[in-house]
Amino acid sequence: MGHEEAVYLAKLAEQAERYEEMVENMKIVASEDRELTVEERNLLSVAYKNVIGARRASWRIVTSIEQKEESKGGASQVNLIKEYRQKIEAELAKICDDILDVLDQHLIPSALSGESKVFYHKMKGDYHRYLAEFAIGDRRKESADKSLEAYKAATEVAQTELPPTHPIRLGLALNFSVFYYEILNAPDQACHLAKQAFDDAIAELDTLSEESYKDSTLIMQLLRDNLTLWTSSEAEASAGGAGQTDSAAKEEPAVKEETAVKDETAAAE
Repeated sequence: MGHEEAVYLAKLAEQAERYEEMVENMKIVASEDRELTVEERNLLSVAYKNVIGARRASWRIVTSIEQKEESKGGASQVNLIKEYRQKIEAELAKICDDILDVLDQHLIPSALSGESKVFYHKMKGDYHRYLAEFAIGDRRKESADKSLEAYKAATEVAQTELPPTHPIRLGLALNFSVFYYEILNAPDQACHLAKQAFDDAIAELDTLSEESYKDSTLIMQLLRDNLTLWTSSEAEASAGGAGQTDSAAKEEPAVKEETAVKDETAAAE
């Protein structure tokens, strides 16, 4: 299949909401060992985010049911649920390993611009984080370490090559702060990172380009929402309350050029 055909079929699959096929088409494009266009990069991201997002939502629901059954002492149901959860985890691992391989083998080595380097290292951090969400023991530590390393690599480039108001730099700060809060259990670092990114963007709001205004301000709102959620959770915890609330921290939505697609309900993880 040719390059243009693969891109067209990926767009068609997106419209039909057949994201597994969208992934397969974009993998053809991503394996060409060249710098992707912004449109191609976003198509790839949207494809994988929808495929992984559906499983992550399923995993959260099944895990919640499992915990309720355990508290009731329903041993036979718990065993069935555990097997089902492990089936979802195997699917999650396969998807994460797949995109991480594409990133390491093709996309990161071919990235030329600062923007694409940040985008792909951030993506690498995200998918290692998704693995860390359900992994246990050494596998969890390994995924968390690799996620931290990728986010740090992305941050290093972002701070020198992208303005504080750039949506990719803001999205990186948003997801990196979620990593600190939910994977490393480091609320102070999470809040510091999110507040710094928000304040830096506010200080340079006049440099915000018209085309990225909508995307940047959306992510700034998500940063602020998380800060509100986290600071109230920490206040409750220190006062002897329940600690974390049931609300999920908000993570960067998949952004297409024209519209922000909230494929992870704009508030996943």
